[in-house]
Amino acid sequence: MAVRQGGKYYAQILLDVHRYQLIEQLAEKEGVRPTALIRRFAYEGLQRSVPPADYSAAEDADQALWATSVQRRVLGRLRAKDTDA
Repeated sequence: MAVRQGGKYYAQILLDVHRYQLIEQLAEKEGVRPTALIRRFAYEGLQRSVPPADYSAAEDADQALWATSVQRRVLGRLRAKDTDA
């Protein structure tokens, strides 16, 4: 069961040992964390499995949500600076 964490969902998966080792090796070769590689694999698979318009709409909505989140953080830091001064 996925748990909401901020603007994302945290989903736990169990992977078999030897195939996970392949992921670790590939991630190390690419210079990324294994979780980033797994996320990329999941999104690539999803992109191949749903209509392009649906995937594009979801991707655009996620990017807009991320931009809003960043903007809120920037404004929060500015407000915190104003109250500290």
